[in-house]
Amino acid sequence: MKKTALTVLLALCMTPLAGMAQVVVRIGPPAPIHEHMGPRPHPGWVWQPGYQYWDGNRYTWHAGVWVAPPHPGAVWVAHHWVHRHDGWVLIEGHWR
Repeated sequence: MKKTALTVLLALCMTPLAGMAQVVVRIGPPAPIHEHMGPRPHPGWVWQPGYQYWDGNRYTWHAGVWVAPPHPGAVWVAHHWVHRHDGWVLIEGHWR
């Protein structure tokens, strides 16, 4: 029982570290695809544009979507790629 509890505790402590890991891609991302947003489904919803992500072998397009913001006045900062010394790193989209 103690061994199981210790294993679960260790896994929970390591979870934030896994979320902070960044993958460096040596090949630059292709240009974004122009998407038709369509009409806003509900007042106040925000468009999260699509982006290219690395699936381990190649870039794949993740289509944009309309979403409800988490709170009034929230601003979506889109996913974007940043060139670093060793290659390209995806900065995840987030609410500000």
